[in-house]
Amino acid sequence: MSEHLSAAQARRIALAALGFGSARREAPGRSRLSRMVERLGLLQIDSVNVLVRAHYLPLFSRLGPYDRSLLDGLAWGRRRQRRLFEYWAHEASLLPVEIHPLLRWRMERADRGEAGWRSLRRFAKEERPKALAILDRIRGEGPLTASDFDEGRSRSGWWEWGDTKQALEWLFWAGHVTTATRRGSFERVYDLPERVLPSATLDQPTPDPSTAKRALVEHAARAFGIATEADLRDYFRLDPQDCASAVAELVEAGVLLPATVEGWARPAFLHRNARRPRRIRDAALLAPFDPLVWNRARTERLFGFRYRIEIYTPAEKRTYGYYVLPFLLGDRLVARADLKADRKAERLLVQSVHLEPDAPSDTLDALHEELDHMARWLDLDHAAAVATRSGSARI
Repeated sequence: MSEHLSAAQARRIALAALGFGSARREAPGRSRLSRMVERLGLLQIDSVNVLVRAHYLPLFSRLGPYDRSLLDGLAWGRRRQRRLFEYWAHEASLLPVEIHPLLRWRMERADRGEAGWRSLRRFAKEERPKALAILDRIRGEGPLTASDFDEGRSRSGWWEWGDTKQALEWLFWAGHVTTATRRGSFERVYDLPERVLPSATLDQPTPDPSTAKRALVEHAARAFGIATEADLRDYFRLDPQDCASAVAELVEAGVLLPATVEGWARPAFLHRNARRPRRIRDAALLAPFDPLVWNRARTERLFGFRYRIEIYTPAEKRTYGYYVLPFLLGDRLVARADLKADRKAERLLVQSVHLEPDAPSDTLDALHEELDHMARWLDLDHAAAVATRSGSARI
């Protein structure tokens, strides 16, 4: 028998599951950051740095200002201290090392030329010797970037990758190399997993693919709290059939509870440990790639908030701006702010603010406070902007 939830209940469950509504603390430490990433299951990485790299923002949204070097240490620090690794999950992601065994089936499929970008699959077959020669060079010389190879120096941008960079990325997909660190303009430095990841991680047994996919679906269900099958599938980008089988098994085991949600056209699944708060007290600016909003259809279903990132939209055709962050207040998305870090002038530029029609009267005050927190976190001065709804108001 399915439980029926109101739209408001579903919103609060989703927010609590994703780490919102808990008290923020000044200067959260390494262990608290690590626990939050474990709760989310991953932090999506993106190359855009107009404000701050996307993987830093979800932790700020939930925990408040923190020392970003602590996250760098978790992701790219010394081997024994490393708690995160890079791989393809939702998209390019930082993931807890405990998830590494659960993604080895994807690495094995990439090694066989059955997964990963189609343009790279030739390195699993006819051009495998070329990729393995590059791997041998890394094995002998130590960590290398694509630009450390002669051919790599003449290319820039993913659309102009030369053969060496493509071979390196296939080696990465297939698990033969991983990211040792990042340099300069966030360039990936490749090295052997056994020289980068904790030995305890690499020594973990590899589960069979169906077991691993079921565990990934449970991770997604725990992170979302309440979700449709399509939501769960999207979290780690699983195939529909694999996800459907995993959901059925988790329902049979009592891990997922069937539910219906007011206004949702499709059945939902509630994680058995999901909290059901009566109220969410929070204010947060959200990265475009935060798991709360990365699935645009889910965002609209949960919040009635239509959100699209307009980075690749010509300036004259943008509705809200270049790098727009939704603003969460309580359990609603009530505004959006187009933000930019002017690092030379040391200013956080608020280029525009748009309020939702039902935004409460205290939205601008709450947003102003959150922008001040963000500016201090980024060591910038807060530069004000104009907020628009039906009229205008200065923030």
